Amino acid sequence: MTEIWQLFGGLFIALIFASSVGYILKRRAGVDTPNSVIDNLNARINAWWVMIGIIFIASLLGFYGVIGLFLIISFMGLREFLSLLNIRRGDHLALAACFYVILPLQYFLVAIDWFSMFTIFIPVYGFLFLPILSALLGDPAHFLDRSTKIQWALMISVFCISHIPALLTLDISGYEGKNLLLMIFLILVVQSSDVLQYVWGKLFGEHKIAPTLSPSKTVEGFVGGVLSASLLGMLLHWLTPFSAWQAFLMSLLICLMGFLGGLVMSAMKRSMGVKDWGNMISGHGGILDRMDSLCFSAPIFFHVVRYFWA
Repeated sequence: MTEIWQLFGGLFIALIFASSVGYILKRRAGVDTPNSVIDNLNARINAWWVMIGIIFIASLLGFYGVIGLFLIISFMGLREFLSLLNIRRGDHLALAACFYVILPLQYFLVAIDWFSMFTIFIPVYGFLFLPILSALLGDPAHFLDRSTKIQWALMISVFCISHIPALLTLDISGYEGKNLLLMIFLILVVQSSDVLQYVWGKLFGEHKIAPTLSPSKTVEGFVGGVLSASLLGMLLHWLTPFSAWQAFLMSLLICLMGFLGGLVMSAMKRSMGVKDWGNMISGHGGILDRMDSLCFSAPIFFHVVRYFWA
């Protein structure tokens, strides 16, 4: 528990410093003068206050508090995703099953640590069950397109995100009772990579890496952000069962997956003709806009840790 208090104490000090810098920059630019870079930076800092505060409260509630937190996050993310789809009457049974059967069952399986079922429940049973429900209502119009989008909404919003609290169930020798730190390590490194890519991109970015999917991402921002976040992960190795170099390599892996996941999620948004998944978080869109990198990095991180350390 001491490490958790030390970690959150350091995070709150860092956020106070970042907020102070953002305030000074805004004052110099003019409080009533719009500045896209400074305003975006302050919005990101404010979002971090919210995220760190929520994680801190959930950590005080213990294992089931964390499970409940991410169940709510998955619910909101699933709602955001499905709200962008062209829903027909033939999808109603499948949508009801997503929210009221599959989502709670997935987190129940995490809570009871039924690993073999938790990892196949959605990609096997869920993916087979949902199209059956849609077919029973007899609406063949755009059936494949509708079914696939609902499946991917469930995959991204529920299956992938549920791997974050699933880290608490891993039995790692010599690391008993510290799994919450491992979860926080994943979130800090991946989210820091997003922020650092933005900062490096604004400072040195010249070469667009995927202009049609994410115009703000640059090669310089990608390299600088991923390496900086990986070094941060190396410094935070004391939170994990990893050595310093193992923490660096694991951080590099999850930052790369986070970046690629962000591109995939951007491609999904572009295909649906929207800029953001939602508008829940001021300056940051919706829940999935903040979770997009974690959606792809969390399952990889979970299974690598489980295979080599648990």
